[in-house]
Amino acid sequence: MLLSRGKGPEGGVTAVTATAASRLPSLTGLRWVAALLVFGFHAGTMRIVGEPDYQAVVSALFTLGLSGVQFFFILSGFVLVWSARDGERRRDFWRRRLAKIYPNHVLTWAAALLVMWWFADPIVPRAALENLFLVQAWDPTPGYFYSINTVSWSLSCELFFYLCLPLVLPALRRARAGLLWAVVAAVPLLIVALWPGQALVPQENTWWFTQVFPLVRSTEFWMGVAAAELMRRGRWRGPGLPLASLIFVVTWVVAGQWIRAEFWAALLSAAYILVITAAADADVRGLPSPWRHRRLVRLGEVSFAFYLVHVLVMVTVLRATGRLGVGLPGWWGPLAVLAFLAVNLVLAALLHRWVETPMMRRLAPRRRPGPAPAAGSSTPDPAAAPPATPAPRPAADDATAGRPIEYAIPRDPH
Repeated sequence: MLLSRGKGPEGGVTAVTATAASRLPSLTGLRWVAALLVFGFHAGTMRIVGEPDYQAVVSALFTLGLSGVQFFFILSGFVLVWSARDGERRRDFWRRRLAKIYPNHVLTWAAALLVMWWFADPIVPRAALENLFLVQAWDPTPGYFYSINTVSWSLSCELFFYLCLPLVLPALRRARAGLLWAVVAAVPLLIVALWPGQALVPQENTWWFTQVFPLVRSTEFWMGVAAAELMRRGRWRGPGLPLASLIFVVTWVVAGQWIRAEFWAALLSAAYILVITAAADADVRGLPSPWRHRRLVRLGEVSFAFYLVHVLVMVTVLRATGRLGVGLPGWWGPLAVLAFLAVNLVLAALLHRWVETPMMRRLAPRRRPGPAPAAGSSTPDPAAAPPATPAPRPAADDATAGRPIEYAIPRDPH
């Protein structure tokens, strides 16, 4: 997939406009894949499967599953820039993002406290308040950044990203393409540099520094931001979706088997950005994409709720049955993992239907109408496009072949 493959008959560059789907459904489908990877990783680390041979299979499949969070961070940067409207008020952007994440977070935070009370666990007020206000990822104190609902540390990072993006967006729109490419290329190198860099912090804080600290994790977010801006301008260069998906699978297998752990995140960040950009381009051009399947899209829509409930549910059930860290014998282990998957999906669907969606509608500000297109403009209004119908691929005639694609930017679905 080269978005620009040549010049026109007179040597000039004439942009071709393609109507973008308003939601990039392939990226929604990929969200479920990332959530499933995180689920598998946690199922493995909790030792739900007691049979060593079966546990070895789980470990082999999901050793790199924690990188699903890395995928979410990169995707978040990409989607927010892709859907951003120039001139949108910062407070409207912040309010919309809070309306997206906070209702589910508050409910699962309260549920986690209730579980702790039920098991007579000590509740540290400082940890509970840090978690409630999503600032726990800034606290390197062991145990605090994974407090209450463990997985909400990533929301603490996301909240920081949300605060920064509207402040950076005006400069981003003016940035040279070369600088954006430098950001994309630099992130894997920075991730590798973190391993010797962690020697600069106390030993007890090295995990927090490399895996949790919002400033460090924001590098992945900015990678997605830079790639989205390049694609908006028709300046992105990368493989098509079949090749990008193959590169990801090969990277996943090779990294898990033969590459040292220090290089996993760097390699996967490169593989993830290729898949994300290729999937987005497939949606815009109307090219085939397995990630656009309606069942995958539906699963992707509930993936945020699924992510927030899955560890809480599994730990609670395993503690109540006395199996936490022990594992279940024989086939009971794999069956328990599948049962947890089903139960968490049901709870996630309920949370999405009855909390996340209605609260977003109630709390998020309405989108202000965008500026009317100039008379005779060939750029279609993205709001007029059907919500989930990808645009047809532009015809490759003499007037358009090999020219850059100038995308019509969809509205933020949230």
